[in-house]
Amino acid sequence: MAEDRASGWGSGGCPPEKSSIRVLLVDDHQVVRRGLRTFLEVQDDIEVVGEAADGAEGVERAEELRPDVVLMDVKMPGMDGIEALRRLRELEHPARVLVVTSFTEQRTVIPALRAGAAGYVYKDVDPDALAGAIRSVHAGHVLLQPEVAGALLSQDEGGNGQGRGNALTEREREVLALIADGRSNREIARALVLSEKTVKTHVSNILMKLDLADRTQAALWAVRQGLGA
Repeated sequence: MAEDRASGWGSGGCPPEKSSIRVLLVDDHQVVRRGLRTFLEVQDDIEVVGEAADGAEGVERAEELRPDVVLMDVKMPGMDGIEALRRLRELEHPARVLVVTSFTEQRTVIPALRAGAAGYVYKDVDPDALAGAIRSVHAGHVLLQPEVAGALLSQDEGGNGQGRGNALTEREREVLALIADGRSNREIARALVLSEKTVKTHVSNILMKLDLADRTQAALWAVRQGLGA
């Protein structure tokens, strides 16, 4: 048995099963959580590890369960999704957050993205599209609708302008352009023939030099500067 664990192969000489994406559901409506769980539980690569009825409970459960992805509503009683997003970013093992909302107004979605959400979908999203969004966010992608991305750019103050971009190396600019195209670290590594560890270092340096909090802000900054597709 010890040899099996050390080699990474299970008993019987078979390779180990691919680990599932661990998902936490945070929504104040039980019927919504039940519907999401019912659909996601039939996905071979997605596992619902817990639920929470408000932002505060969501942060507690995330700290306890360490999910890969959190599906979270924005409007909830008590601690709302925006504040919960800020708290989740402070955890030792922060999860990627996909906002699931019934609100289409930019004044609702934009604060969530600024608070650290990796993207958002509407509650009437096609089930297969939701599963695809979870996989995409887990892989490191940023999901932005064009109209919201444009609104975010127009609201930007310009404090993160071209001057800070001059501090980036040529390789960091290449990485940033691929972030703007929605590429994950793994995809960037393949495109630039680098290791994922090297790409992570570049991403950290980019965020530090541009004084940005996350990949979403980096992608928006890059688009504003004309990088990416």
